[in-house]
Amino acid sequence: MDIHIWSDIVCPWCYLGKRRFEHALALFGHRDAVRVTHRSFQLDPTRPRHQTANRREMLKAKYRLSDQQVRDMDTRMEHLADVEGLEYHLTEAGLSGNTLDAHQLLQLGRARGMQDAVIERLYRAYFTEQRSVFDRDSLLSLAGEAGLDEAEVREVFERDAYADAVAADVREARALGVSGVPFFVIGGYGVSGAQAAEAFGQALSQAWDERLTAP
Repeated sequence: MDIHIWSDIVCPWCYLGKRRFEHALALFGHRDAVRVTHRSFQLDPTRPRHQTANRREMLKAKYRLSDQQVRDMDTRMEHLADVEGLEYHLTEAGLSGNTLDAHQLLQLGRARGMQDAVIERLYRAYFTEQRSVFDRDSLLSLAGEAGLDEAEVREVFERDAYADAVAADVREARALGVSGVPFFVIGGYGVSGAQAAEAFGQALSQAWDERLTAP
């Protein structure tokens, strides 16, 4: 059974949703028959590449929030992540930027059968270690740490080899009506947001049962 997960590397709900889904999958009796594919989605593809901005200032402007509201939001997100066994460090301002190159790594990871290792390394770098997932030198280092060949990564960046694949994933998400992430397609079910593990478990069971009874 195929599972497709659309996400953006800088989306805190996406990392949280991934972990909650994995908790549900670990309890699913047919987990060995499940194939998970991570798909690309950019929350703000219009941001200039290779330029960064203060993450907190970006959130304040985008959602018209006060500095204290953003701080409270970050504190709450850190707590939610901790419950799921994740370590977020959001109370420092951090950076935001265009994630196209990070998604090119994700696409390369998919082609090389290492997609989960790549996305996990990028998430942890951004949310736990506050490392850049925007500039290519940082991404090259992270790619190597995830197990990708750095020479191949350089070539990917030079040619923008997976830019079209990233755009195709985003177009498919838009065609499905996706306007925010994470978004999961579990069999024939669409699940939006970082739902509780129980909700993911129910979706897995329903999709599996329908798969067995389909003509």
